[in-house]
Amino acid sequence: MTTEGLVPITRDYLARYYDKYPLPPIPDGVTALAARLRALSTDLAAAFPFSPDEEHLEQEASGVPAHKIDENMWKNREQMEEILFLLNKSRRPIALQQKSTQEDAEIVSTLDNCETKLKEMLKKLEQFQLKNADNVFNTVMTYMPQDFRGTLIRQQRERSERSKQAEVDAVVSAGGSIHDRYALLWKQQMDRRVQLAQLGSATGVYKTLVRYLVGVPQVLLDFIRQINDANGPMEVQRERYGPALYTLTKLVLAVRLYLHLSLARYGQKKIEKDDIAVLQQAVVIYTEEFGKFTTFIGEVFVNAPFFISAEDAGADSRKNDEYRETIIPAGKTHEVILSVEAVNSYIAWDFSLQQGALSTLLDIGFHVEYISPSQEKTLILPYRRYEADQGNFCTVFAGSYKLVWDNSYSTFFKKTLRYKVDAVPSVTEPMEHVVEA
Repeated sequence: MTTEGLVPITRDYLARYYDKYPLPPIPDGVTALAARLRALSTDLAAAFPFSPDEEHLEQEASGVPAHKIDENMWKNREQMEEILFLLNKSRRPIALQQKSTQEDAEIVSTLDNCETKLKEMLKKLEQFQLKNADNVFNTVMTYMPQDFRGTLIRQQRERSERSKQAEVDAVVSAGGSIHDRYALLWKQQMDRRVQLAQLGSATGVYKTLVRYLVGVPQVLLDFIRQINDANGPMEVQRERYGPALYTLTKLVLAVRLYLHLSLARYGQKKIEKDDIAVLQQAVVIYTEEFGKFTTFIGEVFVNAPFFISAEDAGADSRKNDEYRETIIPAGKTHEVILSVEAVNSYIAWDFSLQQGALSTLLDIGFHVEYISPSQEKTLILPYRRYEADQGNFCTVFAGSYKLVWDNSYSTFFKKTLRYKVDAVPSVTEPMEHVVEA
C-alpha cells in the first residue's frame, strides 16, 4: 500500500465508514428506568429536602450530558466509582451493616450484587481506555525512527504518564474527592488532545518532533490537526454513536442520585422492596448495555481509517538507516555540534569503529561538552576511549552540545567511524487518544 491510495478523512468519508458499523439500539427500558429512578428521587426530596451537595448532584443528573464521546466515557467511569464509594460496606447505614432485619439482609444482598456488577464494568472500562491509548501511541510510533530515538520517545512518554499519575496521587493524598480526581484526569486527557492537534500542524512540543515522522500520510496529519474542532470530521462519530452513550450516562447519574438519597435517609425511611428492585434492574441493564457499547465502540475504533500504520502506508521508517561514516586520521579529531532548543531534550549517540585486519582492537576517545552562548565550554561526558558505544543524557541547558571523537593520541592508525547522533526533543505529553473525540 502507498499513500497515493489514501483519501482525506472527511466527515463524508467517516460517515461511509460508520455505515458499516450500525450501533444496535439501546432498549427503551433504559430511558424508562432512568425516569423511574428520578421520580423516586423526587419523592425522597419532597419528604426530606436536599442538602446543598445533593442539589448539585440533582442538577447534574437532570442536565445535558457532555458532547464529546470520550468525556462521556470518563463521566461514566467517575459515576461508577462514586456509586461504588456509596456501596462500600463500611459506609452503608448501620442497620444495613448489622443486617438488623430480614428486610435489611435482602437489601444488603441486592446492594452486594450491584457492587459486583459495577466493579466488573469499571475494570472493563479502565482496560478499554488503556488499550485504546496504547493502540494509538503504537500506531504513531511506527512512523518514528526504530532506533535509540524512538526508544527515548517511548521512555519520555512513560515518564510523562508516571508524572500524571503522581499528580493524581497527590490529589488523593491531599484528601481530594473522586470528582476532584476525575476533574484532573479529564484535564490531562484534554492536554493530550491539544498535543495531538499540535502534532498534526507541527506546532508546540511537536514542532521539532514532527521531523521524525517518516512518511506520515498528509491526510492523516490533516485529520489529527482537526481532532478537537467542534465541526471537524470526528463530529460524525459523535452524531452516530453519541445519543446512545448519552442515554447510558443519564441512567448512571440517576442510579447514583437515587442511591445517595435513599442511603442517606435510610434511618428515616427504609427502601421499599419494589424500589430496590428498580435499582437492581437499572444496574443490571446499565452494566449490560454499557459493556456492549464499550465492546462495539472498541471494534469501531480499532478498524477505523485513522489507524494507518507506517507499514500500511508504505513508509517503513526502519529502512532509513541514517548512519554516517567518516575517516579520522591519526592525530586528528572529528566533531559534531547539536543544537537544542529546550531543556529536557536528549543528546543521543550510537557509534562503532570498523576494525582492521590487525589483531589489535582499535578504539577512539569520546567526550561531550556544552558550549554556552558566550562560547564557554562545560564538560558533560568525560573523556574515555571506546571501541563502540551507545548512550544519551537529558539536557539541563538549551544551546549547543559538541560531540568529539578523538584520535589525537594515535601516531599511525587512522580510524573509520560509523555513527548516528541526534538531539531528541522533549516530549512532555504522549501521543494518544486520536480515536476518542
